[in-house]
Amino acid sequence: MGSRRGNDYAYRDQQFKGPREELDKLLSKSSTLYIGNLSFYTTDLQIYELFSKCGDVKRVIVGLDRFKKTPCGFCFVEYYTREDAENAMRYVNGTKLDDRIIRTDWDAGFVEGRQYGRGRTGGQVRDEYRTDYDVGRGGYGKIVQQKLGSTEALTDI
Repeated sequence: MGSRRGNDYAYRDQQFKGPREELDKLLSKSSTLYIGNLSFYTTDLQIYELFSKCGDVKRVIVGLDRFKKTPCGFCFVEYYTREDAENAMRYVNGTKLDDRIIRTDWDAGFVEGRQYGRGRTGGQVRDEYRTDYDVGRGGYGKIVQQKLGSTEALTDI
């Protein structure tokens, strides 16, 4: 989950091991960003191209459904410097990529395993209970799909 900053959503890794002060210290020095609200169809190359306009990108780690190993709407972007990451926060947050308004937030640094969705069905928790039909995020939410029947039939509409 996250916390609220005025009208902005602030991503916080709820599984961070350690005190809040330690997390805040890591965030204040980090050159890694969490990117949310991506389309399931956005590629790592598209992400790289957009974020490299703000500086030298070290790597892009696309978030994956932990069961299907398919993209599930988030990623991490690591820069070589904090300054380049700050530029991305300033200029890319709230812009459109694949017809979706994306959000960027600070991340304490990528750790292997965090690229997998944490929802019960393998994707992101936010997509489990969604009742609207969102083409860019796989159709209806996973729980709604299960209640209505075949997920393949619903996502192929």
